Amino acid sequence: MEFIVYILFSETKNRFYIGFTSDMEQRIMRHNQKSKGFTGNVNDWKIVYTEKYDSKEEAYKRELQIKSWKSRIKIQELINNSD
Repeated sequence: MEFIVYILFSETKNRFYIGFTSDMEQRIMRHNQKSKGFTGNVNDWKIVYTEKYDSKEEAYKRELQIKSWKSRIKIQELINNSD
């Protein structure tokens, strides 16, 4: 099974969201449904970056690494350097 680390961006919130999943299509649909939580109150989340991993553990470690940066600039550099 393949796991995907992803970064979403919301124009409304002007914020990034970092996560990982094994089903990107289903996950983005859930993020864009009105619900509780960080992503639930807006429905304009777009995928701006992805990385693929062979194991859940690797994907989770990478998600935590990116979140630990706590730096919008560093996240934007990661996205820009992937083009």
